[in-house]
Amino acid sequence: MKYGKVRNIKKELLSDNWYSLHKVTFEYQREDGEWETQIREAYDRGNGAVILLYNKEKGSVILTRQFRMPTYLNGNEGGMMVEACAGILEKENAEQTIIMEVEEETGYKITEVQKVFESYMSPGSVTEVLYFFIGQYEANMKVSEGGGAEDETENIEVLEMTFQKAQQMMSNGEIKDAKTIMLLQYAQINGLFG
Repeated sequence: MKYGKVRNIKKELLSDNWYSLHKVTFEYQREDGEWETQIREAYDRGNGAVILLYNKEKGSVILTRQFRMPTYLNGNEGGMMVEACAGILEKENAEQTIIMEVEEETGYKITEVQKVFESYMSPGSVTEVLYFFIGQYEANMKVSEGGGAEDETENIEVLEMTFQKAQQMMSNGEIKDAKTIMLLQYAQINGLFG
């Protein structure tokens, strides 16, 4: 199968209030060789990282709960979401960022993480690549209450629960966040809890 080629890319900035939204006009070569003009919008918010913190001995995971306005606007009554700890890349690499985010959001100071995969989360409109990690935590790694960075108005609630409870929440719709579902399914498929 011959994949299309792209030429004559023109970007127009539509918004840069929070991140950047561009209107992109380009020519795409179809499989039959013909060129067609296409127009798309692409939202660039940077790349991110997410982690499932787990304690194998306790059979538990650490998740977070916080308000997410876009979900509220689209039918999530109350706007609260249960999610795995995550953040936009701010450090040199994804590993450094996720270790920093874990401490800011959950209060746990971890030093070792394992990258398990990466994914474009909404490739039709968002440029972001999300790097997925797992990492073990223990009670003695707790150095603060967490809750998020003061200057980011995150207001994060830290939740420790059994892996079984997290799976139930995913099944009954209490957990609707894609990145969290993907990590919980990774944990199940790969037997992180035995």
